[in-house]
Amino acid sequence: MKKDIPFSKVEDVAVAVIPGGEESDQKIWEVFLVNLKPDPLETVLVSSKGYGHYKGRDVKTSINRQLLGTVKAKSYTLIEPIDRELFGISNEYWVSFWHKGVMYDKKFVFVTESISADHFTTIPILEKQGVMIK
Repeated sequence: MKKDIPFSKVEDVAVAVIPGGEESDQKIWEVFLVNLKPDPLETVLVSSKGYGHYKGRDVKTSINRQLLGTVKAKSYTLIEPIDRELFGISNEYWVSFWHKGVMYDKKFVFVTESISADHFTTIPILEKQGVMIK
């Protein structure tokens, strides 16, 4: 039964979007998984997709699923590059991983137009400016 499944809160894990070049006007940006934990994340799986209303019509991107493997403690790994044109829709990253024998998962959603210089912060570990959901 669903009530018998323990659901653990995901802490110290973030998804960050960073400009792909020196300037924030670059067309291609990069999406990273950031592990802020003092321990590695194991068997990391990420499912990503985009959806929303853009230029007068409903749009959906294809779903991208990938196995990132192990993400070392206090480190990061590239999830995927992302085109700036997708910032006009919501971009969802569903991250699942094992940590100390427990499986965790969390959905990180960058809502429409939230990926912009107006929302920049310094991303821990990467030490670059970008948008982050923790």
